[in-house]
Amino acid sequence: MANRPRDLFQKCREYRDSADARAQGFYPYFRSIEEPHGNYVICEGERKIMIGSNNYLGLAQDPRVVEAACEATRRYGAGCTGSRLLNGTIKLHVELEAAIAEFLGCEDSILFSTGFFANQGALIALTEEGDSILCDRENHASIIDGCQFAPARLVPFRHNSATSLDNRLKRVPEEAGRLVILDGVFSMSGDIANLPEIIPTAKRHGAFVYVDEAHSLGVLGRQGRGTVDHFGMQDQVDITMGTFSKSLGSMGGFIAGNAQMVEYLKHRARCLIFTAALAPAIVGAVKKALELMQEEQWRIDQLWRNTRKMHEGFRRIGFNIGETKTPIVPILIGSEAKAFIFTQRLFEEGIFATPAIYPAVRYGEAIVRTSFMATHTDDDLDRVLEIFEKLARELGTFDDPAYANPGRRKNIFDFRLPVPGADEAVRENGGEHSQNGSGLRAAVSR
Repeated sequence: MANRPRDLFQKCREYRDSADARAQGFYPYFRSIEEPHGNYVICEGERKIMIGSNNYLGLAQDPRVVEAACEATRRYGAGCTGSRLLNGTIKLHVELEAAIAEFLGCEDSILFSTGFFANQGALIALTEEGDSILCDRENHASIIDGCQFAPARLVPFRHNSATSLDNRLKRVPEEAGRLVILDGVFSMSGDIANLPEIIPTAKRHGAFVYVDEAHSLGVLGRQGRGTVDHFGMQDQVDITMGTFSKSLGSMGGFIAGNAQMVEYLKHRARCLIFTAALAPAIVGAVKKALELMQEEQWRIDQLWRNTRKMHEGFRRIGFNIGETKTPIVPILIGSEAKAFIFTQRLFEEGIFATPAIYPAVRYGEAIVRTSFMATHTDDDLDRVLEIFEKLARELGTFDDPAYANPGRRKNIFDFRLPVPGADEAVRENGGEHSQNGSGLRAAVSR
């Protein structure tokens, strides 16, 4: 008797992780927000201080940004109904691309529908078989997926380590094209890319450098130009990627660099060619937000005042917040289950935060990921610190062995990247392969 075809939906019927978490009362995802107000939201009919958003400058709800979106919609309609290559380009797209290029001091830029698409489109289009992409192990999933789908060989290196990068580059065949890619600010840990050491190392080996400024645009550098500008290394970076869904308060992404590279992407990046153009409302909103970010320096100044206050406050209480130097503040909890419970209790106390568990962070090092805005008030921040301290003592956070000793560190890179040749890199980090499993399931089972 012939074997039956595999039932693709069997795993869907058997999936219980989210239902089990809901049954235990601490499922933290897909919460429906009824009214967003920047520093706070109305959720389930109650006011919650929002510390789970990437709206760093508080521009997402700014009336001028909202009005710019409305005006663009009135002029150009609700959508572009086509790809940029064909009928989907409007004047606003071209104006925003020029504004981004001027802001960053680049020759040109190109918009993508999402930041995820920007990374995927560029990595797939710009590399060829036989090339090597040197990728920081804590890069964002959009970079990791882009590397996985690109024709080039993936070569991971230790997080922020120029020494590890140097060792990897020495093993790349001489004739191979090489691209070093890393986040400007890392989205889970909040630490800043070690560009002053990594870029010279890359250049010494003839590598091109690609920096993802998603979480550093609007946060670091002059008028929020990002990590590259923060270190004064603009002339040493070949490709700059950024998003509109953080400091600029909307959605979408871009790639900026020399005009020839941008022209090539316009005609070769499948994530651009085969998807609809950004809607007029989004482009209008982003264009206005970019103007305000440059005009209103107080936003960045206040963001950093709030950031310093929270770094000092969490450390004073006794929390381990790692190496963060930015408004992203990871609160190490350790146990996945306790991270879920902690997040649920925060919600009940009027604080909207989000947990991050394996594989978003290393196994056994679950965090409550917090991020802060220019529009948070001192009262907001004092209340957050008060509730965190109360819950840490109530839940025994500081007494949990998992907090003091998270245990063996598994490498999240290998969960997401089952690539040939990665075993050696894993052994160097003391990590383990794990192609299966669910962080949510692990949290529920604990």
